[in-house]
Order: sequence, then C-alpha cells, then structure tokens
Amino acid sequence: MTIRNINDTNYKEAIDAKGVTLVDFTAPWCPPCKALNPILDDLDQKYGKSVQIIKINVDDSPEVTSAYGIMSMPTVMLFKDSKPVEKFVGLRSKDFYEGLITNYIK
Repeated sequence: MTIRNINDTNYKEAIDAKGVTLVDFTAPWCPPCKALNPILDDLDQKYGKSVQIIKINVDDSPEVTSAYGIMSMPTVMLFKDSKPVEKFVGLRSKDFYEGLITNYIK
C-alpha cells in the first residue's frame, strides 16, 4: 500500500476504514516531521498490507486537526476499526511504532 495524503475533505473516509490506520499529523516546516518520513516509508513497506498509513498536513486541514485536538507535530494517532486507540506527540523510534502496530494487527 502507499502512504496517502489526505485532508479535511476526505479524512473521514480514510479514518473510518476497517482495520488499523496510522495517521501522521504533519507540517512541511516541521523538522521532526521530516525525520519521521523515512520511518513511515519503512513501516509502509513492512506493514502496508495490514496497516493503512496516511498523512494529514495540519496547515491545510484545520477541521480534522481541531477535531482531534492536534497542537504539536508530529502527532501520530492509531485507529482500529475507525476508533482512535493511541495518540503520541513527538518523534519516536521505528521500533516504537513497530511495537504499536503489532499490538493492534494481532
């Protein structure tokens, strides 16, 4: 699967999907967000058949950003069957995200 960029107009459809969805709330001017990109690419390569990974540019998507109380970037949320189950602010290691994902795809 490919990492998709979504926004206020199409986020509900993406987040409401069955299964596990990892959402990266990001901004192009955010250095830690840029550092997260290769981690997300690796996760997509490894878990792309089991996990949908999407990115939301907070500057272009004030509705969804506000709806989920996003104040800092990067913020990563994990959804399971359209329900938010995890929310983490700040850059974490690839191992952290892998552990998080494996807990929900079992």
